[in-house]
Amino acid sequence: MVKPFRNQVMAALVALAMACGPVAAATDGDVDNSTSAVRPLIERYTADRRTLSHVYDTPLSVAGEKRFADFYTDWIAKLQQMDFDQMDQESKVDYLLFDNHLRYQMRLLDEREKQEVEMSPLLPFAKIIVGLDEARRRMEPPKSQQAAAALTQMVAEIAKTREAAEAGLAPQGKGGEKTDAASATPAIRVKRTVASRTAITAGRLRENLKRWFDYYHGYDPLFTWWVTEPYKAADQALESYENFVKEKLVGIKADDKKTIIGDPAGREALQAELAAAMIPYTPEELIALAKNEMAWCTREMLRASHDMGYGDDWHKALEHVKDMYVPPGEQPEAIRKLAVEGIEYVESHQLVTVPPLAKESWRMEMMTPDRQLVNPFFTGGEVISVSYPTDNMTFEERMMSMRGNNIPFSRSTVFHELIPGHWLQQFMTERYRAYRRPFSTAFWSEGNAFYWEMLLWDLGFPRTPEERAGMLFWRMHRCARIIFSLSFHLGLWTPEQCVEFLVKDVGHEVDNATAEVRRSFNGSVPPLYQCAYMLGALQFRAMHKELVESGKMTDREYHDAILHEGEMPLEILRADLTNQKLSRNFHTSWKFYEEIAAKP
Repeated sequence: MVKPFRNQVMAALVALAMACGPVAAATDGDVDNSTSAVRPLIERYTADRRTLSHVYDTPLSVAGEKRFADFYTDWIAKLQQMDFDQMDQESKVDYLLFDNHLRYQMRLLDEREKQEVEMSPLLPFAKIIVGLDEARRRMEPPKSQQAAAALTQMVAEIAKTREAAEAGLAPQGKGGEKTDAASATPAIRVKRTVASRTAITAGRLRENLKRWFDYYHGYDPLFTWWVTEPYKAADQALESYENFVKEKLVGIKADDKKTIIGDPAGREALQAELAAAMIPYTPEELIALAKNEMAWCTREMLRASHDMGYGDDWHKALEHVKDMYVPPGEQPEAIRKLAVEGIEYVESHQLVTVPPLAKESWRMEMMTPDRQLVNPFFTGGEVISVSYPTDNMTFEERMMSMRGNNIPFSRSTVFHELIPGHWLQQFMTERYRAYRRPFSTAFWSEGNAFYWEMLLWDLGFPRTPEERAGMLFWRMHRCARIIFSLSFHLGLWTPEQCVEFLVKDVGHEVDNATAEVRRSFNGSVPPLYQCAYMLGALQFRAMHKELVESGKMTDREYHDAILHEGEMPLEILRADLTNQKLSRNFHTSWKFYEEIAAKP
């Protein structure tokens, strides 16, 4: 019974193959044909780093940090042994990307070391956990009695540290000393930002201690006999200490959904991040750039407001747009229709190649209430995660979520997250020059997705004033991200000022603005991440002017080339696409925004 069916399937496949033509014709130009001389090194490096990260994963490990420092130093030396001048263009591009990446990783190690020095007064007991976990990693037989003694010592050290931190909460005298002179406990005082970082690290240390305990517990009778009770006491002490740091030193209660504690990077760190991203502007110049773009957005928003009949009161016009939401339960279908609309638009205008499998394979899920605290809007990629109210939200929370995810707002975010945005990016970069994945940057990924919003605006994608207002809201939002995030990291603004700015100058709902600022400063994204949307888009736009508007490439050729080259700092991408002459000591110099370039 099986054989006839199998024959039918084979016959169908043969017929399909004949209809499609020769295999070579079907796959011509549809595979990664990279011949870069540096590619084997990058692929080996990526595999080696992944392996090391599985081994050296204990926070505050001096041995782990030294191992990675030696690792990056060795790879820099290997790369420098290559003859750059004899390379072809693609190999030179990879050389520069690899060199920039390795030096950036070394800088991150230095930055982490500085942060650990700041936290060290609050984590003197960490060395005990690190020592135990590293002995486990080396597969040394457990010294159970000594481990039990070390854990008991750690509990006492946590108590002593907590006492010193509590002493630091007391008012200071004129010389900075604790006013209670009778106390023999030296006070520990740290910034709230350092305390916040400490609480996160204490939580990670607790997880590592549990991993160490679970490795031996129940399998080694002597270990179980000696260590079980001391471990329970140590685990409870760590949990209590983490909560103490959060509530007393940071000032955040367990049920606090409003307070935001960021960790300002400082100007020096921002400059280093900009250099690694190959952005030749100062933070102050970028704030000026964003204000210039924001002024354009405001003028366009006023035009849309007038067309809606609200005159100069664009805030009122935006409130009207926010009320254009679908009822609960209907958002998934609305998002599906918008996704299909975006795909059909870029294909009908021949803007980019969309493989059939990419159209077939994207999926949708609903975002949990907890995730909506930091992601009040969509997130995307292969799976678009839809933010909309759930039945356990308050009335105010439900209304803010629906109003913040209205149809005009969503119309310019769905294609940002799916096609031609993040899902098409992911689909193509997994198939073309995937070895360049270590060089990924938000300026490429987020910048490209937002660039599509800019391009579709220019092509007349918004049909009504409400749809224009929806697209302009996000454009203002991306301008605002540069202004508030850089102002915060320069020490000029507080998180509360950032929230107020988003509400007053962009038109955010309060809860959505709070979630946006929390996400920006909770350590989940690097300091320049929020800047990358607008700045990356402006770089892609400048390249479009240089390559497409000049007639050198079509829209499809340009956009396909971007996806085929893979993620990288955009100045290197421009050098690649324009076939610039490259040198080993390549430095950033591309002034992609003329208005700011003309200023001192």
